[in-house]
Amino acid sequence: MNLKDRLILVVLSIVFAFAFYVLAIYRKEPVNAGWILLCALSLYILGYRYYSYYIAYKVFEVSDQNPTPAHKFYNGLDYVPTNKWVLFGHHFAAISGAGPLVGPVLAAQMGYLPGVIWIPIGAVVAGAVQDMLILTISMRMGGKSLGAIAREYLGKFGGFVVLLVIYSILIILLAVLALVVVKATAMSPWSAFTSFATIPIAMLMGLYMWKVRPGAVLQATAIGVSLLMLSLVLGRFVANHPTLSKLFTFSEVQIAFGLMIYGFFASALPVWLLLAPRDYLSTFMKLGTIIIIGLGVFIVNPEIKMPALTQYAYTGMGPVWQGSLFPFLMITIACGAVSGFHALISSGTSPKLLDKESHVRLVGYGSMLGESFVAIMALISAVSMEPGLYFAINSPASVIGKTEETAAQIISSWGFNISAEELKRMAQLIGEQTILSKVGGAPAFAIGMALIFARITGEALLSFWYHFAILFEVVFILTTIDSGTRVGRYILQDLLGGVIKSFRDYSNPWANMTASFTTVALWGYFLYAGVIDPYGGIRSLWPLFGISNQLLATTALTIAVLYLAKTGRFKYLWVAGLPALLMAINTISAGILKVFHPDPRIGFLAHANFISQKVAMGELPAGIKSFEIAQRVIMNDYTNAFLSTLYVALVSLVILLTLKEVIGSWQKS
Repeated sequence: MNLKDRLILVVLSIVFAFAFYVLAIYRKEPVNAGWILLCALSLYILGYRYYSYYIAYKVFEVSDQNPTPAHKFYNGLDYVPTNKWVLFGHHFAAISGAGPLVGPVLAAQMGYLPGVIWIPIGAVVAGAVQDMLILTISMRMGGKSLGAIAREYLGKFGGFVVLLVIYSILIILLAVLALVVVKATAMSPWSAFTSFATIPIAMLMGLYMWKVRPGAVLQATAIGVSLLMLSLVLGRFVANHPTLSKLFTFSEVQIAFGLMIYGFFASALPVWLLLAPRDYLSTFMKLGTIIIIGLGVFIVNPEIKMPALTQYAYTGMGPVWQGSLFPFLMITIACGAVSGFHALISSGTSPKLLDKESHVRLVGYGSMLGESFVAIMALISAVSMEPGLYFAINSPASVIGKTEETAAQIISSWGFNISAEELKRMAQLIGEQTILSKVGGAPAFAIGMALIFARITGEALLSFWYHFAILFEVVFILTTIDSGTRVGRYILQDLLGGVIKSFRDYSNPWANMTASFTTVALWGYFLYAGVIDPYGGIRSLWPLFGISNQLLATTALTIAVLYLAKTGRFKYLWVAGLPALLMAINTISAGILKVFHPDPRIGFLAHANFISQKVAMGELPAGIKSFEIAQRVIMNDYTNAFLSTLYVALVSLVILLTLKEVIGSWQKS
C-alpha cells in the first residue's frame, strides 16, 4: 500500500468515525440526513477500495490471464463474454428486489440508529463479501451453481440437501416478489405500459449489441435509455388517455399470468437477447433514480424526525412488526445488508457472463454496495417524515382504526403527534383516498421520497413524485423475477442431472424448456393461489420470506468456508467464516423464536394456539371474519412452523457437514 492509499484510508476512516459519532453518540441537536449519507458512503468506499481488493488479489489471486467460463464454455445461450458494465447492470438489476426498499422502511420503527449501523456495516463485511466470494468461486468452478458446488465438496447427500433447500426457498422468494409486482401493477396503466415497454426495448438493445454492431455498448445504451425515458413519458399519457388506459389496465390475475409467460421466455431465450440487456436497461432507471434521490437528500438535507431509538427498540412490540432487535432487525432489513438470493445470481447467470476475472470486484462487491445504498435511501425516506405519518402509513387498521380521527388519536397517544387534518391533507396531495394502513413498506418509501422531491419542486408535484416512486418500485422488483427464474432453471437441471443425463447440459433445448416451465409453474402456482385467495398460496408462506432468505445467506457463506478450506486457503477462512458465524447465530435464533416464542404476536405455534382457544370459546380474534378463515389461519401457522423448523434443521445439517469436511481438510494439511 503506497502513501496515497494510506492517506485515503486514514481520511475516509476519520470521516466515517466522525459521522458515526454524530449519529450514534453526540445527538444533542437535530440530526440531518447528510450525516447518514456521509457515514454510509465513506464506509462503502473503504470497503470497495480496500477490502474487495484484498479478497480479489490476496484470497483468490485473480488474474485476467485466466480464461473465464464465458470463454471456456461459450455457447451463445448461457455462457457469453459480456462487457463489465452491462454485466454490472444485469447483476445489480437481478439482485435488487423488494428487500432494500421495504426492509429498511419497516426497520425504521425501531428508530434510525439500528438501520444506520447494520445496513452499511452488514453490507461491507457480510453481504458484499458473500456476493463476491460466491461469484468468484463459481467462476473458478466453471460457472457451477451453489448446489453443484456443495455437491462437489459435500458429496451427493450433502449436495442434494443444499440443492433442495435453495430451490424450495427460491420458489418462495420468486412468488413473494411476483405478488408485490402484481399488487403494484394491477389496474395501473402507467406502470403496466412502462414495465412491458422495457421488454422490446431490451431485445432491440441485445440484437444491436451482439448482432448488428457487436460490442457497441455505448450506442446501444444511448438508444435504450432514450427509449426508456420516452416510455416513462408515454406511460403517463397512456394512463390519462380514455381509450389507451383501458387497453393497459389489467387485473391481478392477468398480471400474474403475464409474469409467468415473461419469466419462461426470460429463462429459456439466449441470455444476450432479453435477460442481460433488460436488466442493464433497468439499472439505468434504478441507479438513476437512486442518484437523483441522493442528490435530493444532499440538496434538501432533511432533518431526521424519527428518534435514534424508539420505545419499540426496547420492548420489541411495535405496531408495524413485533420482535426484539436481536435477532429480528437483521431479518427485517434483509437484502439491504445481506441477501441469500444474491448467492443464487452470483452462482447462476453472472459467473457465466464474466469476461475477465478482475471484474468480480465491480460485479460482485460493487453491485451489493449499490443495493445497500438503495437501502440507505429507503431508510432516509422513512425517518425524515414525521413519525406520526410513518406509523399511520405502516400500522395495520386493526391497531390504529380505519378513520383519520381514530388513527390520529391512537398514534398521538404513543408520543408521535399527528392530527386527522394532516393525514387527510397528505392523502389529497398524493392523489389517494387515504394513506392509512398502506402496510408493507413500499408506499411509505414512495411518500417519503415524494416529500423529499417536493421540497425542491413544490407540493404541486407531490402526486407525480409519489406515482413515479411506485413505478420505480415495480421496475426495481420485476428484474429479480426474470433472473431468479433462470437461476431456478439451472438449479433444477443440477437436481435432475444426476438422474437424467440430458439435464446436465444447460444448452440442451429440451432440458432448458422443461426446467424453465417447471420452475415457472411452481412459483406461478403459489402466486396465482395467493392472488385469488387472501389466505392461500404464497400469502400463507409470506412470513417465511425474511427467515428463508437469511438462511440461504447462511448456507452460501458456509459453502464459501468449505471451498476456502478445500483449496488450502486456511489463513483466509475468517473472511467467510466470521460473517457465516454471525448469520448462523442470528438467523437460526430467529427461526427458532418464530416457531416457539410464547407471544402469539411473534410465535407461529403460540398464534395458532391463541386462535384455537378463541374459536373453542365461540369467539373470533380481531381481523378474522369467520370461523372458516380462523381454521385456515391456524393451518397456515402450523405450515410455517413446520417449514421454519425444517429449514433450520437442514441448514444446521449443512453447517455440521461443512465443519466435518473443514476439520478433515485441516488435519490432512
